[in-house]
Amino acid sequence: MIPSVADAALRIVLEIERASALSLIQKAIRSFTKPFGYDRFVLFSASSARDDVVERIYWVEGDWLGIGQVVDDQTYVRHCPVTRHILEAREPFFWTKTQCENGGSYRVVRRPVGLGPHGLQIPVFGPLGLEGAMSLGGKQIDSSPEVRLVLGIVATAAFFSARRLLEAPSNDVVRQLSGREREVLTWTAAGRRQADIASALGLSERTVENHLRAARRRLGVATTAQAIKIAIRNGDLGD
Repeated sequence: MIPSVADAALRIVLEIERASALSLIQKAIRSFTKPFGYDRFVLFSASSARDDVVERIYWVEGDWLGIGQVVDDQTYVRHCPVTRHILEAREPFFWTKTQCENGGSYRVVRRPVGLGPHGLQIPVFGPLGLEGAMSLGGKQIDSSPEVRLVLGIVATAAFFSARRLLEAPSNDVVRQLSGREREVLTWTAAGRRQADIASALGLSERTVENHLRAARRRLGVATTAQAIKIAIRNGDLGD
């Protein structure tokens, strides 16, 4: 790896880990990635146990749809077919978008060529498996192995720092889950989809989601992954 790039990445990671606000993380990411052609960013928590993968979007910025408009969270979720590929990926991967009669077609590629939009999707893993991801994009990006490696490190630091700032659970009081909340969380922790849980328990998928939402609220967290982690620590889900 080029020493200057590695040194810059280390400085940015330290800056991100010391950040006291999401805006500081965003500023650091913009500064570091600009020379490599990246000007679009998405950072979100994710879970393989969810049908739609995305749990909470921390940050969306840039002209992701190529229509000259700011993309809101929900629009991004609806228009990003590449996102589900993180369920199959174990490392960062590049994607490219080509125009066709029906709009745009996304493809996962080894390395993008020519004018974009292109991007890099970086899955982030933790004790529970897939916990989040970051996407970076631009019209003409540096897709060298060195940049891919350092962006993976920087994005991982950004995800965990953002989650620490935005989803810090209240641990002062141990909140007791209801029996049904515990049951649904247990199935989810085992990797079952909401549709499967609903069928097994004789519930609707909406009811399953309501139980998960109630469990998150009761435990003071924003993601199901964090709820599972706290429930295991509290002994609610057993070994």
